[in-house]
Amino acid sequence: MKLEIEGMSCNHCRMRVEKALKAVEGVEKVIVDLDNGTAEVSSTKEIERNLLREVIEDAGYALKGIEE
Repeated sequence: MKLEIEGMSCNHCRMRVEKALKAVEGVEKVIVDLDNGTAEVSSTKEIERNLLREVIEDAGYALKGIEE
């Protein structure tokens, strides 16, 4: 799935979001694209959207949308 994330502006931001998402149970791969403000997430199971929103917000960013 692709997450649209607002507020990332540097490599530190990228690493912070990547680390937060990788800590979610079931997430196996995360690729963060600063230029597009997105994160591609591969998982081994379905992950609730509210959990993803919470993880992104706890890291200090805003989740603007999710594409399956």
